[in-house]
Amino acid sequence: MKLIRFGAEGSEKPGILVGEKRYDVSSIVTDYNESFFENNGLEKLKAAIDAGTSFPEVADDVRLGSAVARPSKIICIGLNYVDHCHETGAPIPTEPIIFFKSTTSLCGPNDNVIIPKGSEKTDWEVELAFVVGKKASYVEEADALDYVAGYALLNDYSERAFQIEMGGQWAKGKGCDTFAPLGPVLATQDEIADVNNLGMWLSVNGKKYQDSNTSNLVFKIPFLVHYLSQFMTLLPGDIISTGTPPGVGLGIKPEPVYVKAGDVIELGIEGLGSSKQHAVAYSK
Repeated sequence: MKLIRFGAEGSEKPGILVGEKRYDVSSIVTDYNESFFENNGLEKLKAAIDAGTSFPEVADDVRLGSAVARPSKIICIGLNYVDHCHETGAPIPTEPIIFFKSTTSLCGPNDNVIIPKGSEKTDWEVELAFVVGKKASYVEEADALDYVAGYALLNDYSERAFQIEMGGQWAKGKGCDTFAPLGPVLATQDEIADVNNLGMWLSVNGKKYQDSNTSNLVFKIPFLVHYLSQFMTLLPGDIISTGTPPGVGLGIKPEPVYVKAGDVIELGIEGLGSSKQHAVAYSK
């Protein structure tokens, strides 16, 4: 299945994408949230679909929201592509680098990205994210995929001056409003033949900056589930974003390139669709 959420910001409804058509499943699903995943919502929804339940169609011009509702946490993995380590001058990690994005950074895949007040170094990062399907604590790597509900496209926007130059933790440059557009879909595992071999790309104003493949991940998803669950309980609906490949603005030579108002950022991952954000300046 490919899950979507649609409607005005703050009042999204759950839906599914079948081929190119969108359907409203709010008659049997409240939302794609912790309760949905915790209570076998995916299995119940699939059973309803297999039983031929009829759902109303949703128009193509209706806004898409984040593919899942606001979770308990958004966890990100830093420097998880070898070539990205090289472009930033960082050593290849021997263990995953973990940071958090605020849950208020979550937004729809095609919503505007708001350049934060005072920002001069807002950057882009195309990433493969996965969503936790059931409560996970001290999970064995061999069992890890049993805890994954599905996969989604995420743009891990980052304000580099806030992140790097202001001291403290990376979170201050990662959690700004609109800095985590997720979707358009959450694709269940059966929709993706090989999550370790998905093409991924990102362009700004039509110029491609990132062009890579999930095969280049340093730490794969099963290990990440295992590793993270040693330090915290992962709850159903939690989002884990797995890192970005080379081509971020910070790494452009001879001078970095950063997002400015009016820019159009487009990105995609094979099998997970594409998204587009227009950059706008902060205003009250």
